[in-house]
Amino acid sequence: MKPFFSKAALLATGLTLAALTGCDKTAEQPDVAPKAAAQSAAATAAFKAGLALRWAPVHYQDTDVTGDHGLSGKGDYLTAINFDGDWVGTNNWNNLASRTAAAHGYYSVVETSTHWFITYAFFHPRDWTDNVLLYNIDEHENDLEGLLAVVKKDGSTYGNLQGIVTVAHSDFYSFVPAGSPLQANQEDLDGSLTMEQFNGGLHPVTAQEAKGHGLKAFPYYKLNGDGIKYFPSATVAEAPASADDRDVRYKLVDIFEPNGLWEQRFNTALFTSPDGGFVKSKGNGGANAPWAWDDGNDVPGRGELATDPAKLVNSYFKNLGSFDLNYIDNPYKGIIAR
Repeated sequence: MKPFFSKAALLATGLTLAALTGCDKTAEQPDVAPKAAAQSAAATAAFKAGLALRWAPVHYQDTDVTGDHGLSGKGDYLTAINFDGDWVGTNNWNNLASRTAAAHGYYSVVETSTHWFITYAFFHPRDWTDNVLLYNIDEHENDLEGLLAVVKKDGSTYGNLQGIVTVAHSDFYSFVPAGSPLQANQEDLDGSLTMEQFNGGLHPVTAQEAKGHGLKAFPYYKLNGDGIKYFPSATVAEAPASADDRDVRYKLVDIFEPNGLWEQRFNTALFTSPDGGFVKSKGNGGANAPWAWDDGNDVPGRGELATDPAKLVNSYFKNLGSFDLNYIDNPYKGIIAR
């Protein structure tokens, strides 16, 4: 005689087995959202790194080997803000003498539907003078100056560089390369931007003065005798062999990398406040992070070269063509591309 099972019993048995064997397909589905978000963020960071490398300047740094505070030219070497292994701003002046000044350059990328805006920044532990009478007047610990690159989206991978705005102390200067459509608007154009072939593409050429490290397009600042010529790299940070080295790589560093410069803005050992003014133990005056750079004579506000570059560019230039003021990616404002 065949055993008899009721439909109810069979149903109950099936439900029990399903529970025991994990047949609940809903429960089996992995949570893919965090992984997808991480992959998207990594892809975005990788693209920004490639974009920043594509338009990073070939950079001249004038050096001065005179004066005790210049350390035989080392006082003009580019390096990382944490070159000495810490994010402390009050020991950089002294630590420079005994530490390696491997070259770094910082960058951030802000995006609209029509443009990318790339901020580049170069750090020196000392803003110095060789005039002993000015030691307490014309020097300060920590120095960070840089530029904004204006890149028009044109359907190519990394677009077309149309102009730059540079930071020289408390003044901004604008330059455009040959063939750029940009014209002066509320601010005068300050000159032409030289481009140089490097690593398969044309790069803007910039320069910083010795001692005070103001930055302009080359040759509006240039080498006065000895000096260093830096070339951008995604991975290599080299220290110059001397104060007259014409082939040195600087490593690009994302301002928004984990535990990077942006995350240090609340670090009171480095900044006086999150607004971005560097602390110092020596000298008069001081330096600022990109989100605090300011030209007091211009319409855009403090920090807007980095944090609201579309506004600044719209003020500085006309004949922009299609130009969107709304951001799709601006980490300074918490706007993150999806």
